[in-house]
Amino acid sequence: MSQFWSDIVHELTPYVPGEQPKVKNLIKLNTNENPYGPSPQVLAAITAQATDELRLYPDPNSERLRHAIAEFHGLTANQVFVGNGSDEVLAHVFLALLKHSRPLLFPDITYSFYPVYCGLYGIEYDALPLDRHFEINIHDYDRPNGGIIFPNPNAPTGIPIELTRIEALLQKNRHSVVVIDEAYVDFGTESAVRLINDYPNLLVTQTFSKARSLAGLRVGYALGQQDLIEALVRVKDSFNSYPIDKLAEAGAVAAMQDVDYFEKIREKVIATRESLVRQMEAMGFVVLPSGGNFIFAKHAKIDGGTLAERLREQYIIVRHFKKPERITPFVRITIGTEAQTAQLLSALATMMPF
Repeated sequence: MSQFWSDIVHELTPYVPGEQPKVKNLIKLNTNENPYGPSPQVLAAITAQATDELRLYPDPNSERLRHAIAEFHGLTANQVFVGNGSDEVLAHVFLALLKHSRPLLFPDITYSFYPVYCGLYGIEYDALPLDRHFEINIHDYDRPNGGIIFPNPNAPTGIPIELTRIEALLQKNRHSVVVIDEAYVDFGTESAVRLINDYPNLLVTQTFSKARSLAGLRVGYALGQQDLIEALVRVKDSFNSYPIDKLAEAGAVAAMQDVDYFEKIREKVIATRESLVRQMEAMGFVVLPSGGNFIFAKHAKIDGGTLAERLREQYIIVRHFKKPERITPFVRITIGTEAQTAQLLSALATMMPF
């Protein structure tokens, strides 16, 4: 059937998401989902919205949700853009704000959807190497560019970058957009949101999938000054005027408003992460500093692929990246519940010595 494909389809290398296994007895620590369910207020709000009114289109502007997000972050609703998951938001960002004559800049080890979007939209890019500690060196980005994007904390490494360094980057790149992808920011990384009113070239993206336990609902958003948001709206309304359905908006509004539950869950994940890091380091693992709901770890006596395979034999799945070569010794492990973490540690202990 490839004879019917558009030329660009032949050239695409699509993003490969983490495995969603069909076997139910696996401990799933491979896709950075929250191990705890959403707020009970979220479930109640979704249930209440399941009425005859589902026959009607949702609000194309998602006014309630945009106001709830703005209130949480201390912004105004015209500084908020929402979409069907942060991946869709990022897709619009690449087309609306990052497609220019000069190359887009991002790290060589980062969210692997970035080069996919570049391929889809025909965006030239330069992937800049992380330093020997797997950290982003902002001085590498002091060159002509059509935009800059990276996650904070970075993925899959989990290493955060300080807000002072992000501000320095913004000051040196006032004529291009700097996008900070904050999918994991709520687990111990300082957000760049408070810089938005001072820097018209800053766009921050966030998601409901991680700290708010709503990966299955597909809601993400971007924050920035009104000029940037308007560009995203123009692209969205040329693509899909109704990206947020009624159930998703009701649930997301409730999630944003239930601050107590949000704080409780993220603190539990952080505490479990820190405990896991200490115990894995005691086993001889090297664990990179993490500001997310996952860790990136390696052991000198076993390669990452073998470790992932042995864990799977014990019904635990983690993420192993075969490329680039620098990170093949590592595995990325999502932070699970305390019980899941105990089983992970027990499985690792049975493998010792490697």
